Amino acid sequence: MPVKKYKPITPGLRTKVSNAFTEVTTSKPEKSLLAPLKKSGGRNNQGRMTMRYRGGGHKRRYRIIDFKRNKDGIAATVLSIEYDPNRTAFIALVEYTDGEKRYIIAPNGLNVGDTVQSGKTATPDIGNTMFLADIPLGSNIHAIELEPGKGASLVRSAGTTATLMGREGRYAAIKLPSGEVRRILLTCRATIGTTSNPDHGLEVFGKAGRKRWLGRRPRVRGVVMNPVDHPMGGGEGKSSGGHPRSRNGIMSKGQKTRNNKKHSSKLIISRRKK
Repeated sequence: MPVKKYKPITPGLRTKVSNAFTEVTTSKPEKSLLAPLKKSGGRNNQGRMTMRYRGGGHKRRYRIIDFKRNKDGIAATVLSIEYDPNRTAFIALVEYTDGEKRYIIAPNGLNVGDTVQSGKTATPDIGNTMFLADIPLGSNIHAIELEPGKGASLVRSAGTTATLMGREGRYAAIKLPSGEVRRILLTCRATIGTTSNPDHGLEVFGKAGRKRWLGRRPRVRGVVMNPVDHPMGGGEGKSSGGHPRSRNGIMSKGQKTRNNKKHSSKLIISRRKK
């Protein structure tokens, strides 16, 4: 999918690269699948800021996405491909033969008029959701469940894909976009194909104001703070501030933060690439 560059008639447009939205077919969402979305501004229930650099942004409404894809054996027709302000990938509005409408994560290459299906009777075509036990080895998949029936939680962002490497006992070996190879139960579901909007990573905001529209406030570097505010703060002039670390003192380059006693560690075959 192409990106769009602009003539430098303003400073903000000089370096801006945005999505051309050629795949998107409509600008109006399905009203029955909308829900309110409240902003917190980074504040907790006491009104205190617990997460910095958040606030403002354009008002949004949440699109209710069907991550479970549990309407088995019933075909659904794609009505439209839509933009979702709450995620990087596009979403697809599908209508089942019984009249029910749902939103799904749109795979790359899914078009209006195509048919998608889920369950044991589904075939390994783009947009169909199948059990990992039934998907052919070597297939590109996305929207993967971690627990049976819980709904897709892995590989949902724009342009991402995982690969079904093999099966052993009750588990399937899946190579994730990070490079990690992990075991997942064969009774979990996944969707065939790659997620839509693969050129999302090529976009350039062009100006700070566009980041504010997304609800992000200016971020301050730790090295310019005072010692009371950050481990890297203080010093005269442009001093380096010691080893790169977070505000809590966790090293930012190379320090392992994963708990080795975590229950799911035994399911990881090989770690992600360093």
